[in-house]
Amino acid sequence: MDIPMRELTDDDLALIEFAREIVDANTDGEFGVHTMGAAVREADGRMFGGINIYHFLGGPCAELVALGNARASGGREFTTIVAVGNCERGTVGPCGRDRQILFDYHPRIRVLLPTEQGIRSVAVTNLMPLAARWDAAEGTQPYDPSDFTIHNGQIS
Repeated sequence: MDIPMRELTDDDLALIEFAREIVDANTDGEFGVHTMGAAVREADGRMFGGINIYHFLGGPCAELVALGNARASGGREFTTIVAVGNCERGTVGPCGRDRQILFDYHPRIRVLLPTEQGIRSVAVTNLMPLAARWDAAEGTQPYDPSDFTIHNGQIS
């Protein structure tokens, strides 16, 4: 399946740079606790950052820390998110847990991640084909094709 992708905008490049600055300023080395930085953009243009807290029990990923920071700072409508690895590893796509959380809580968000064509912007729904949304009040919901917009046989 071809996944619809967008070229990066200047705002996307600024978000990547913001995440890179966070991880560069706070990393504690290749095998340290803080090895990923993330940034999320609010619809009004504000950027919020976070850094992971690695733990063998599965500490929070940088994307989740960035989302929590944004929410605590008044952010509510997020448009784009990105994670960047330390030691010049560059942009990294979200793990499965993060994808599901983004899909459940921010289904219109775009994710910046590496692809065969370079770093691109992808709708989180395109990262979750046939996913079932989770709801805090009612738990996992049945697959609902209306969660996805289909154009020419492709989710967008």
